[in-house]
Amino acid sequence: MARKRQQDVSVLHGHHVVTGPELRATFAAARADQTARVRRRVLHGIVLVLLAGLIAAAIITALAIINGQLKIPAAAPAEEAVSTCPAATFDYTPNEQINLNVYNSTSRPGLARSVADEFLARKFVVGAVSNVDAGYRGAAAVISGAAGQSAAFSVQRNLPGSDYFQDSRTDGSVDVILAQDYKALTPPDLVDQTPGTLSCPRESRRVADDDKWPVLPSAAPAS
Repeated sequence: MARKRQQDVSVLHGHHVVTGPELRATFAAARADQTARVRRRVLHGIVLVLLAGLIAAAIITALAIINGQLKIPAAAPAEEAVSTCPAATFDYTPNEQINLNVYNSTSRPGLARSVADEFLARKFVVGAVSNVDAGYRGAAAVISGAAGQSAAFSVQRNLPGSDYFQDSRTDGSVDVILAQDYKALTPPDLVDQTPGTLSCPRESRRVADDDKWPVLPSAAPAS
């Protein structure tokens, strides 16, 4: 008698029989895929709502600006530097009408006296001659009040490379502070006596010091 072949329980009539674990795995995968699709749809919906809100806000803002209901503040213009240098044109004041004080702020001994003598030779009226401690750095500082600006202009024509500064004095006197970069006075026959303006290069050329004003003598020493 022939032996009966053992039947494969996973195959029925030529078709695979789905087992319980396989069926549960299939349902779990289907549920996970459905959950992912739902999440993507929710995310897309949120993005669309946000975009719609931004577009609506942009349209409302644009309409408010067009109708004048909303004003965009204009950028404040940068403040222009206010010049303290007098802009007036001055005639050359005759040397003999200028009262001048000469101060030496360098380490060169006798500089104030020698320069004062040169001014005297040019018929300037020289008063105080002394050494001072000053914070000014440059060739020379020429200082006067408003009443002495024309005289200061004439002094600058004799003193190349000098910087003009105005103080609060009320008389027409002029102070000269000689500094480390001082070289020499302009030769007498080369002094330009045509009308012109005061020279205040320290306002735009700030190389050696940060102070807008030099440290001036607190009081003119006696001559």
